[in-house]
Amino acid sequence: MKKIFKVATRTSPLAMKQAEMAVEYFSRKIKNSAYEILPFKTLGDKKLEWSLEKEGGKGLFTKELEDALLSGEADFAVHSAKDMPVVCPEGLAVAAFLPRDDARDVFISKIPSPKVIATASPRRRAQLKRIFPDAEWTQIRGNVGTRLGKICGGLADATMLSAAGLDRLGINSFEGLKFERLDFSRCVPAVGQGVIAIECRVDDAPFFGQFSHRPTSIAVRLEREFLKSLGGGCQAAFGANFDGGIFRIFHEKTSYAEYDFTKLSSFEEMLEKVREIALGILK
Repeated sequence: MKKIFKVATRTSPLAMKQAEMAVEYFSRKIKNSAYEILPFKTLGDKKLEWSLEKEGGKGLFTKELEDALLSGEADFAVHSAKDMPVVCPEGLAVAAFLPRDDARDVFISKIPSPKVIATASPRRRAQLKRIFPDAEWTQIRGNVGTRLGKICGGLADATMLSAAGLDRLGINSFEGLKFERLDFSRCVPAVGQGVIAIECRVDDAPFFGQFSHRPTSIAVRLEREFLKSLGGGCQAAFGANFDGGIFRIFHEKTSYAEYDFTKLSSFEEMLEKVREIALGILK
C-alpha cells in the first residue's frame, strides 16, 4: 500500500512548479509513495499592493502553509528557502533541501542604461546602485510573468529576477528584453536563493532530513546562520552565498567581501567563522 504525502505550497506558477520538483525528488527517494499537492494563498500573495520593505517580509509567504502543517492538513511544505524566516514556529522545522539550482540574479532590461529600475528588494537595489548610481527606483510585485509584462508595459526600464526561478519556469527570453546573469561579485544573492526547502513537523524532521542534499544543506545552514547572527529578515539590504569553498557577502556597511573557507576543517569551524563575520559588521 502506497504512503500518501500531502504537500502544501503557494499558488503561483513558480511555487507549483517547485512543489512538482519536490514530489519528483521524494518519489525517487521514498519507495511506494504518492503525493497530493495542496495549494494555499499566503498573505503575501494576497496583499500585492503592500511594500514588503515597509510591511516586513518575515512570514508573509509561509504562515498559511505552516498552519496546514500544524493542523495535520499537510505532511510537508515546499518553500523557496530565501523566503524562510530563520526561526520556525514551535513544532515545525526546516528538515531538508533539494540540490541548489543557479543562485545568481538576472538583470532584465529594455535599454542599455536604464533610468528607472523596478525591484522590491533592498538587497538588489543596494547592489544595483553600484552599477547604476543615477537610476531612479520603483516597486514591483507579482509573479514572474506579471513582472516581465510590467517592464514591457513601461513600469520601468529594468528589473531583477532569480535565475533559478526563471530556469524552473523555462523562461530564458522575453520579447523586447535583455537577460544578463550577474556573477556574485556584482550581485550577491539572498540567503538560500536557488534552493527549495522542505518544512515539516518536528517529529517528522528526521525522516525527511535523511533525504536532504548534503552540500546544499551545509551551504544554506551557513547562510542562514549569517542572517540569524545579523538579526535580519529577508528585507534587510544584505546577501550571502556559500559555494562549498568561498563564503561571499554583501552588506551596506562593508559592500562586497569574500572569505576562503577551504582551510576550515569542520562545519562547526565554518559556523564560528560566519558568526565572526557578522559580529564584525555589527560593531
